[in-house]
Amino acid sequence: MQKKTLSLGKLPELPNNKIDILSAGTWFGDGGAALGIMPKVLWQKLLPTDEYNRLKFDTNVLLIRAPHHNILVDTGFGNRPSDKQKKIYQTSDYTLLQNLQRFDLKPTDINYVILSHLHFDHAGGIISTVQGDSQLTFPNAIHIIQKQEWAMAQNPDQLNLKAYNFKRDLQILEDSENLLLIDGDYQLTEEISLELVGGHSIGLQVVRIAEGDFLAYFGSDIFPLEVHKHLAVTAAVDLCRNTTFTAKQKIWNELQSKQGYLIFSHDLKKKFIQII
Repeated sequence: MQKKTLSLGKLPELPNNKIDILSAGTWFGDGGAALGIMPKVLWQKLLPTDEYNRLKFDTNVLLIRAPHHNILVDTGFGNRPSDKQKKIYQTSDYTLLQNLQRFDLKPTDINYVILSHLHFDHAGGIISTVQGDSQLTFPNAIHIIQKQEWAMAQNPDQLNLKAYNFKRDLQILEDSENLLLIDGDYQLTEEISLELVGGHSIGLQVVRIAEGDFLAYFGSDIFPLEVHKHLAVTAAVDLCRNTTFTAKQKIWNELQSKQGYLIFSHDLKKKFIQII
């Protein structure tokens, strides 16, 4: 059956949770790494690359203003990419804090930071450099991370060695006592739950938001771009393609049954779709 989707301009207003998608900045990554087995001839007209075969990605961060809590899902790459990262990824200015100001929010107003996983473009914003000092960007927030992901980031094996490269930042977070490690699925509020799916990384978690008849998933890097709505399209850098596919299929089927919303983590133009 053909997958039907509807693209809208803004997520619905909900009684209890206000959901917005913010950009933390843009970066460039290899097109083949992102699209995996999908041949470039099929995607190059939709996703143009530069002379180095790189696609331009956004870092879409979810802001959820729940009763009594302000919640961020992911942090972007932060304000301190290394010179090597800047050269390779052509990172833009870090724009998350500026975009939070549109909602009259300061970093100290964030109560929870959910890290879908600990790759630099999702977790680099945990720590910021302020007047030469490294400190938590969101000092009042509890940072929620899967135990498996934390362990891998602390001691990456040879396959993951290049994917995790900010151990000192994680030590600052651990020392702050603003860290909550969870093991599997976790209910944060009545409407917001975290689901451990893996696939892209060993401890990748997605965020499920359900309120009344509304259902949405922030799919992180198992659904980074709209083209990944095709379930067999997975990134070449995924640790386990079959695990990614299985997680995508489960999420898609639930969203389709409830005409829910799928939020993409890296798409520049289409931030989400409704599956009908």
